[in-house]
Amino acid sequence: MTDLQQLFQLGQQMQGRLQQLQTELASRTIETNAGGGMVAVVVDGRGSLRRLTIDPAVFAEHDAEFLGDLVLSAIAEAQRRAAEMVQAEMRKVPSLPFAPPL
Repeated sequence: MTDLQQLFQLGQQMQGRLQQLQTELASRTIETNAGGGMVAVVVDGRGSLRRLTIDPAVFAEHDAEFLGDLVLSAIAEAQRRAAEMVQAEMRKVPSLPFAPPL
């Protein structure tokens, strides 16, 4: 019975750590750019877009399709980096020890 209680406590600790990690990740930001800095984006650790900045020169020098490609590229790269950050942090969270089926 003690083993089951310990396992339950470990599960609660792990859940608390995961909730704490989600809060921490929400406060971290990642900034990327595309087109040599013509488009810059900032996402949080969960991959949500927080800021998009477009150099005004892009509007005068390029068409809308080009601008759309730059925006998508910058967002995709930022979200990829956010996902990598999440994976790296999740590897730090200890896993529950194996428990045989009841």
